[in-house]
Amino acid sequence: MQGPGLDGTLLVMNRGMSTPLSCARHLTEHHVTNSVMALVDGELWPLHQPLTHSCSLTLLTFKDSDPTLVNQAYWRSCAALLGQVLETAFKDDYTVELLSTPEVPVTSGAFCCDVALDPQLDSWTPSEESLRSLIRGAQQLIHQDLAWEPLEVVPSVALEAFSHSRCKQEEVEQKAAKNPKGTVMLYRCGDHVLLSAGPLVARTGLCSQYEVTALHSLGQGPWGLHRRAQGLSLPLQLQAHHTVWRKLRQRAEKLVEVSTVEEAAPLSPPDSAAPPTIQ
Repeated sequence: MQGPGLDGTLLVMNRGMSTPLSCARHLTEHHVTNSVMALVDGELWPLHQPLTHSCSLTLLTFKDSDPTLVNQAYWRSCAALLGQVLETAFKDDYTVELLSTPEVPVTSGAFCCDVALDPQLDSWTPSEESLRSLIRGAQQLIHQDLAWEPLEVVPSVALEAFSHSRCKQEEVEQKAAKNPKGTVMLYRCGDHVLLSAGPLVARTGLCSQYEVTALHSLGQGPWGLHRRAQGLSLPLQLQAHHTVWRKLRQRAEKLVEVSTVEEAAPLSPPDSAAPPTIQ
């Protein structure tokens, strides 16, 4: 183990079963509560991912002297949470296709989740109440304190998991082709399974202040009308005064520009014609 007060600490764990979180439980409640991710031999490692060999382990928190990696993983996790909310917000009334999530830096001012809604919603402009409904959905997941559990699987399993999404199946094939092991890393959060551009933090309960700030139209794309949902969040261990938060929120409402947009095939319109409802 490495870290404040832990240098030289030796833990004997079970290969392929024990995780960095298991190690934290052998230390103190503080380590369990505040650990966000880990470094395993210098490699960023999800807290719930089993350890595969004897290693040097460092537990990371939001208050480390250099939280750059943790902050980026948190931003990525907030976007994953937003995608989970969007995918279920319209229930079965309309199709919701989550596109490849833009990997944007924390300095962009907002985390992002790109989505293509049902073609029947092309003329729909979300109201403030619609955004508040999405925020409530996110807060419910945060309150449940669900783990983001990494699952390394073969491509056939990932393709089956995303049998409902042609876009995600293409992303699975791309990730498998780039991985020397030919596997794909999925994450499970409750009943939701997702792809991620990189490691996620340990659990939804690490999010505190969380708002969905905008849903911008990006224009027509390969999947129909592309939209960019944006949000702002601070973790449980860091809080902002309401005046500071208000300024941050105003910035997070502005469209975050991303240089590339992934291409895919267009969606087929569904049969439903009822007015949009976010629940």
